[in-house]
Amino acid sequence: MHNGSVSVIDAVRQSVSLPRHLATKVRSMAKTRRLSANRILLEHIENGSEADKRKEREFFDLAEKFRAATDPDEVRALGERMGRMVFGG
Repeated sequence: MHNGSVSVIDAVRQSVSLPRHLATKVRSMAKTRRLSANRILLEHIENGSEADKRKEREFFDLAEKFRAATDPDEVRALGERMGRMVFGG
């Protein structure tokens, strides 16, 4: 049996405690989309994981451009972008 991207056979039961306001949002989204709260949580975890991988790829691509750059203005601009990625802002 397959329910999206994780098969039931491969599933591992995991317990997680959520702050009340977040649990309320999850239940509300589940009701609106006619899905289980577990499915909503799984989708959000998967999306977050994909976003993290995408950010990591973007950072390494930027770092490669930074290393290859020779123009001082470009080096400064790329360095600032990398700093914002790492430290925010």
